[in-house]
Amino acid sequence: MKQKSLSYLALILLLLLQVAAKAQNAVKPTMAAGIAGKDYDHRYLYVATPGIRDYLGYGGHGILVFDMDNNHKFVKRIKTNGLHADGTPSNVKGIAVSIPLNSVFVSTLEGLQRIDLTTEKVVWEVPYKGGCDRMSISPDGKTMYLPSLEKDFWNIVQCDDGKIIGRITVERRAHNTIYGASGNHVYMADIASPWLWVADAKTHKISGKIGPFYDNVRPFTINGKESLAFVNCDSLLGFEVGDLKTGKKLASITVEGWEKGNVRRHGNPSHGIGLTPDEKEVWVSDGHNMRMHIFSAQPPYQQLSTIPLRDMPGWVTFSIDGQYAYPSSGEVIEVKTRKIVTALEDEFHNAVASEKMVEIEFKGGKAVTAGDQFGIGRVF
Repeated sequence: MKQKSLSYLALILLLLLQVAAKAQNAVKPTMAAGIAGKDYDHRYLYVATPGIRDYLGYGGHGILVFDMDNNHKFVKRIKTNGLHADGTPSNVKGIAVSIPLNSVFVSTLEGLQRIDLTTEKVVWEVPYKGGCDRMSISPDGKTMYLPSLEKDFWNIVQCDDGKIIGRITVERRAHNTIYGASGNHVYMADIASPWLWVADAKTHKISGKIGPFYDNVRPFTINGKESLAFVNCDSLLGFEVGDLKTGKKLASITVEGWEKGNVRRHGNPSHGIGLTPDEKEVWVSDGHNMRMHIFSAQPPYQQLSTIPLRDMPGWVTFSIDGQYAYPSSGEVIEVKTRKIVTALEDEFHNAVASEKMVEIEFKGGKAVTAGDQFGIGRVF
């Protein structure tokens, strides 16, 4: 009888453990770190300049740091390299962060520099044959896909020392790059092609493509589950949607009520697209009309609102928690209310604008979480 009682107790204990395990799985957050709960002491916006061509009038040269928890007040300027042969600052092409290496990376036309986030010193700077463009780093912080400067290849680079460990050739003009949150795939835009290309991050070989889209692929973004891409195209004021699993184009959306006109930079009407971290909205740049148009991120992709900006937008990204939107024109927009709450200014009270900015969260003086220069979805 005593043995049977012990057996029943063991069975009950096993059942309780199974129920507890299921409950733990059920409450796992569905969004990336920084969304589900605050796990940092402070958060800052890192803005690399010159981040619009080589225009020093938009914030000078360096990484400008803004306090996101204090109305985005200017904090400091971190000195960077990235110079032309004549000693003048080179165009910044991209910004990305490796948390394990406690480093921020800045690419320019000619090369790539790694900057330690604690010492704020340049760890190394490497020039690359064929130049550099907008890169992306793997979730584990070890590997970077670094596009050449609109040549026909991407370099695969080790983040710790900048050494090239591989190369992928696509078509003609390598440009924008997003490393998927799963770490399994990298999404690459060749701006001379109507296809969005996919690389297998394990073999570093092309594994698929999505499209064809309306015209050559320009800025794009993806959702957290890596099932959808939202794509700007040449000649289109609006965006298109592609299925990352089937490779098919799903929808083509045109901005209504605004005429497509000439733009000062980038050559296409909509250069800059972002998905809010909760994946409920798509924000689309309109260069000619100097606006950000907002759409529902679900079919039929209803046009919801528009926000006038102080300058031509060429990019947009978001805070990790989805509270703020950052168009490259320098405004800080509260996503929920659509209101411009402030605008970025440097230490001399000059307006700051850049297409290369990223949020970094710190705890105990070290980086613990980083956002992305792209406005990517964060629902998994």
